[in-house]
Amino acid sequence: MIRQGPVDLHTHGIGRYDTRTGDPGDILRIAEIHAVAGTAAILPAIYPGPVAQMRTSMEAVRRAMQIQAARKRAGGEAAGPGGDGLRLGARILGLHLEGPFLNPARCGALAKEFFLRPGLSSLKELVSGYEDIIKIITIAPELPGGLKVIERCRTLGIRVNMGHSDATYREALDGKRAGATGITHLFNAMRPFHHREPGLAGLGLVDEELYIEVIADRVHLHPLTLELIFNRKRLDRIILVSDSVKNAGRKGSPVYKEGVLAGSGISLSGAFEVLGGIGVPEAEISEAAADNPVRYLS
Repeated sequence: MIRQGPVDLHTHGIGRYDTRTGDPGDILRIAEIHAVAGTAAILPAIYPGPVAQMRTSMEAVRRAMQIQAARKRAGGEAAGPGGDGLRLGARILGLHLEGPFLNPARCGALAKEFFLRPGLSSLKELVSGYEDIIKIITIAPELPGGLKVIERCRTLGIRVNMGHSDATYREALDGKRAGATGITHLFNAMRPFHHREPGLAGLGLVDEELYIEVIADRVHLHPLTLELIFNRKRLDRIILVSDSVKNAGRKGSPVYKEGVLAGSGISLSGAFEVLGGIGVPEAEISEAAADNPVRYLS
């Protein structure tokens, strides 16, 4: 069971720590910092990289989960790596693979040189042995082979988000039909909404079944766009995420990489402040931050 509170399904890091690591202590420190900010549970997100590097990061998450479970059995605290007595922190639920089956045309700040063409053999090489802790994978459905990989992920019990995608509305709908159930950070790193071609963003906004990630930091999404989402989208399909990254500013400032927006500087508590400030009712914010992420993973 997840103790009551916000659940962040998309965080790459926070403070001085990053998921691009082989050290489970780094993952535990990410969990600690999120817990201090009021987050109950997290899903560390792994960046695209060489498959061996991604698997090293996945192993760090697995080991962090094991250490955390041992601490809980010991009464909530235990000496962490190096005997430093870290607190339990936000519960680590597994991991989110943001790639590598993504569209280079919508890479955002991710390293597109590590993107792979979707294929069943590549998928097996990537996820083998970690299927139990991979809860979500983000895939661009329009890529050749993408639909087959989506179908295979669903048979493995891995939820598929569509994202970092140049999909048209029809291609996005094909992704949903293949088994995708969510969309990664709506409106960001995808084909812009157009009145004659709504694309993936348009599908996410109006579809009654797809879950959507929302980064509510006033930068990734304009306050008016946030209002549009909460006024139009089915409430129980909105999932607030931080998409926080290493070296995020203490005041919640976003992080840029070579002039490209690379991630947020907020925890989910920051999203509460932003959404409350534009008039979204607290009960709706709580549902999007706590109830809906749990429902999505169940």
